[in-house]
Amino acid sequence: MATKAASRTIGIRLRDAFLAAGAVEITPDILQPAEALLDLYGGDIRARAYVTADPLRGEMMLRPDFTVPVVQEHMANGAEPARYCYMGEVFRRQDHRGPSRAAEYLQAGYEVFDRADPEAADAEVFALFAGLLADLNLTATVGDIGLLRAAVAGLDTLPARKAALGRHIWRPRRFHQLLQRYAGLTPMPVTRAALLEGGVVCDAPWIGLRAPEEMEARIATLRADAGAPPIAAEDVARLDALFALRCTADRAPAQLADLGIAALAPAIERLERRLSALDARGIDLTALAFDASHGRTTMEYYDGFVFTFSAEDPGLPPVASGGRYDALTRVLGQGREIPAVGGVIRPGLVADLEGLA
Repeated sequence: MATKAASRTIGIRLRDAFLAAGAVEITPDILQPAEALLDLYGGDIRARAYVTADPLRGEMMLRPDFTVPVVQEHMANGAEPARYCYMGEVFRRQDHRGPSRAAEYLQAGYEVFDRADPEAADAEVFALFAGLLADLNLTATVGDIGLLRAAVAGLDTLPARKAALGRHIWRPRRFHQLLQRYAGLTPMPVTRAALLEGGVVCDAPWIGLRAPEEMEARIATLRADAGAPPIAAEDVARLDALFALRCTADRAPAQLADLGIAALAPAIERLERRLSALDARGIDLTALAFDASHGRTTMEYYDGFVFTFSAEDPGLPPVASGGRYDALTRVLGQGREIPAVGGVIRPGLVADLEGLA
């Protein structure tokens, strides 16, 4: 494992490359407010964050990631368009990951906020990372959460069902359990069925944070769900085929179109523009892996293009990863939003792969 000094040397080299690409360096505080920001991370990061209580500032956490505080700073004070870079420590508990994973390590990152051409910005970030990591013999994989979101939004079913599936795109097991139930392939849980039969019983003292009115509204939603027709078997099959799709990037648009999911058309057009931009930057699309489910177990704020660069050793985390997070700018912008994409590289892993002590 690389020393901190070797990791920092690599981190400075990466940061300098990002500066040369036109970024402005930004350094978010190591101690971040936890209450608001934790909800923006996926369940994996929420479970691994170091959280503490401050008598004046409330619940705080050691910085688990740079992107969220960078977006927060940009939406509060930044001019547009903007490019930012950073290099510093992040902190994530690793007790369930084994002793080989560090709880404190360096990240170097690059973030682009630009309305002009989002797909060109996707290609800019990916190509920059590909160039910086070219000597490490890594495998690059790309995906697009926007395709999955579009397919779910286009289902012929209740809005509440589509919303539930949309929330669980990043939890594959739960997503497919819900899809099976909405398709009528698995029974409704016994406890829920009993609740729908009896409604809310208020003879005993009311216990809990939810008011009876809230529970009645929830039961009404569940009854509407129970009475809705199942999602068509052919739609389930198309979704399953989408989530299982893997091919080289050059073949992805045609294979996605062959699935026959009409709601995918705008997302496929965006993918084609992105692939054209990548090709223009010298990325070999015939050697680039496309995985439609890529990114489903990473940060939940990604809502479009996603990518990773991984080493051959399956025990190592990705050397670099990133993606598009337009919705995050909307959440933190209090009514304002801007297309945004970025990524991070782990200098320690780069140092390991370069054989630095």
